[in-house]
Amino acid sequence: MKAIVTAPGGLNALKLVDLPDPGQPGPGEIRVALHASSINFHDYSVASGKMPSDGRVLMADGAGVVESVGDGVSEFTPGDHVVSGFFPDWQDGPPVSGNFSRVPGDGIDGFATEYAVRPATAFTHAPKGFSHVEAATITTAGLTAWRALVELGGLKAGDTVLALGTGGVSIYALQIARAMGARVAITSSSDEKLARAKELGAEFTLNYKTHQDWGKQVMDWTGGRGVDHVVEVGGPGTLAQSIQAVALGGRITMIGVLTGVSGEVPTAALMGKQAVLSGIIVGSRRHQQDFVRALDTGIFRPVIDRVFPLEELADAFRYEESGAHFGKIGIEW
Repeated sequence: MKAIVTAPGGLNALKLVDLPDPGQPGPGEIRVALHASSINFHDYSVASGKMPSDGRVLMADGAGVVESVGDGVSEFTPGDHVVSGFFPDWQDGPPVSGNFSRVPGDGIDGFATEYAVRPATAFTHAPKGFSHVEAATITTAGLTAWRALVELGGLKAGDTVLALGTGGVSIYALQIARAMGARVAITSSSDEKLARAKELGAEFTLNYKTHQDWGKQVMDWTGGRGVDHVVEVGGPGTLAQSIQAVALGGRITMIGVLTGVSGEVPTAALMGKQAVLSGIIVGSRRHQQDFVRALDTGIFRPVIDRVFPLEELADAFRYEESGAHFGKIGIEW
């Protein structure tokens, strides 16, 4: 079977290789014919060599069709459409890992390949009616936004949400929030992307290059109250503004470090806001099953900016690197 694996040298060194077929599933396992993935910043970090992993099959997200099931598997049957989980060992309850040692495409082989045999618990059913590419977007980006806003944030109708940027997690946050009756503010450096965000229901849009004091601008939009939820993807370079924008007793969920891995935290401002600042990495299988049930109601479909064939995975990463995308970048084969 064909697969894309890492090699020293980053994106230019990614290799299309032939790997042995994984065979038939053993007890508790399923065999999946994979057809799609989607790109996340974490995948890019591995593929580009920022998180070195030589010879690793790439991609945390994988969607496809169950071909066969092993003894003891009752949750899936051949023909079911399924999608992978980011943490295959985290079924429910508190987090079981703070690193990526068991994450597909990083600590273990991922889904940039034609077939996979894994424990049945490493997958969930895909949302009804979703294409394989659409389903693949829920594993990392979609579930991160869902956990931040719903599982941890307790999002409810009438809440206000601030999403930073227009990448996969932020656009998912916009769609989840609007579907649940919340009001959304969103930032970008592109007026064109902000216009597209408005079409998806964003009420307040802000170009952070034009308005570097965007925290105050968001505060003004709420009439001085601040937002209930901030989906914080930037890290140290944006956290101070996010703290300014959040309401008293609000929540800032740190899900990305696009501006760096360390920096100063304005602790007095955070304390004064009496806000909750929490860091998360995606979510559990139970979180994903809850998210799929919500998507099964038809509340929205994910935004796919562009789809690349598996053989052009390096070009897909370069497209992500350019920052031109809005929403998710899909891979299909």
